[in-house]
Amino acid sequence: MYRLEVLEIPKLYKVALVLAYFTIGYNLVEGLVSVFFGLEDETLSLFGFGIDSFVEVISGIGILHMLIRVKNNNGVTRDQFENTALRITGTSFYILAVGLVLTALYNLFTFHVPKTTVWGIIVSIISIITMTVLIYYKMKVGKLLNSDAIIADANCTKACLYLSVSLLLASIGFELTKIGGLDSIGALAIAWFSYKEGKEAFEKVRTGKTCSCEHE
Repeated sequence: MYRLEVLEIPKLYKVALVLAYFTIGYNLVEGLVSVFFGLEDETLSLFGFGIDSFVEVISGIGILHMLIRVKNNNGVTRDQFENTALRITGTSFYILAVGLVLTALYNLFTFHVPKTTVWGIIVSIISIITMTVLIYYKMKVGKLLNSDAIIADANCTKACLYLSVSLLLASIGFELTKIGGLDSIGALAIAWFSYKEGKEAFEKVRTGKTCSCEHE
């Protein structure tokens, strides 16, 4: 069994912090690109995906704060900053879910057809690759440090992966069939994951758990 040297622990926490900073930066860029092309191409699924990325930035800031706290004093009790970030995140996800459902239903009833979903394919493929790499390294660092917080963060990143897969399937489906409803169905799938993430955020505040999916 590999024994972790004491001198390696600070280095691993630095890696964890770099991963957290990268997650925030990536979601910010992804959100900007997705919202821009979602509006440009009238693609609801891509637009919703972009707004979700912005909400993930808020969540990422809370996670970054948690990592810094754990690194400095190994504290396990969530502080007020993290609880506030979680409440803002949860509320934002709920608002996004409702907005996407209403808009998707409207688009279905009016037979709205996006101009193209090519950018949805490009963004989702990049996101799937990025999230897979992040999950791998977050899980690796979390296990080496025996940190439930980092492992839970890695598991929660899977939600972003599922969102990306939903966007990819909807985008490819439209490009192959030109059925506009597929874009709305993709938006509804994103709304469902947004609702689940919102529920999980409030569950974290209520129970104090790092992530309700940490045992998956």
